[in-house]
Amino acid sequence: MKKTKALLSAVAMMVIAFSAMSCNKTKTTTDGIEYTYIKEGSQAPKDGEYVLYHLIVQNSKDSTFISTYDQRMPAYLQYNDSIPRQSGMDEIFLGLKKGDSLAFEAKAGIVFGNNMPFFLDEDESVKIRVGVVDVLDYEGVEAYFGALQESEMKRQAEGAVKQLEIDTQIIENYLAENNIQATRTESGLYYVIESAGTGAAIEEGDLAFVHYAGYLLDGTLFDTSLKDLAQSSGVYSEQRDNVGGYSPLEVRVGMGQVIKGWDEGLGLLKKGDKAKFIIPSPLAYGDRDSGGPIGPNSVLLFDVEVTDIQK
Repeated sequence: MKKTKALLSAVAMMVIAFSAMSCNKTKTTTDGIEYTYIKEGSQAPKDGEYVLYHLIVQNSKDSTFISTYDQRMPAYLQYNDSIPRQSGMDEIFLGLKKGDSLAFEAKAGIVFGNNMPFFLDEDESVKIRVGVVDVLDYEGVEAYFGALQESEMKRQAEGAVKQLEIDTQIIENYLAENNIQATRTESGLYYVIESAGTGAAIEEGDLAFVHYAGYLLDGTLFDTSLKDLAQSSGVYSEQRDNVGGYSPLEVRVGMGQVIKGWDEGLGLLKKGDKAKFIIPSPLAYGDRDSGGPIGPNSVLLFDVEVTDIQK
């Protein structure tokens, strides 16, 4: 289990959306966040217990960019009655009770603080809805998530087999239409070595430094480490640039730090290689909605360049 403060930070990185509603009780935090109970519970957590809750997050255009319902797993925090309430977010989340369902809207700068997502402005309104699933002790949480994980793994495995067949045909059609000669691995990853480097081959556990550009098959650029490409494509973020975000991504290969298609694909490359990965959704984000343009069951294309590796 993660420490409470880390969990509260994760909470602040996730928050949520709401639609029009009629509510009964409204409160205001010390920093001015007004939140309304759709339903108010009565069972407050005891010190050391865990609060499980669902979140939905929307931006000012009512676009959902985080939903624990889509992730099929609630968030949680461990209640500690000695933690000081340093912000309105702390007041709200440390005040959650079993049965609570509440909503609020606040400026992104107040909600996220120093953890501002690059696609939001500080003054942009963020709409948030919270629904408490349960309040459990440690053993209860372990049992809850164990059963949830087992069920989800079974569902994903069954769905991935069928979806891989669908995605394979989509990729084959794309390759034929664009006259691309690619190699398919046993897992279903397609890759093309577009420019061969002369450095050492990447092995499991190596630290690879990778410039990349990620696209949907319709050509939509959804992310890149290349500043010039981001600027020319209209996805540049000054905030990301200020923290050095436009530089090669560091990946410990084979350690599960990235999607499966990347872990496998990087293991096929060496320093200096420029390559293209066409990744079926079971090797990417599966049937989850990952926010932004990446919808469920999205086939992804990445142009990658291995700029360096550390053994």
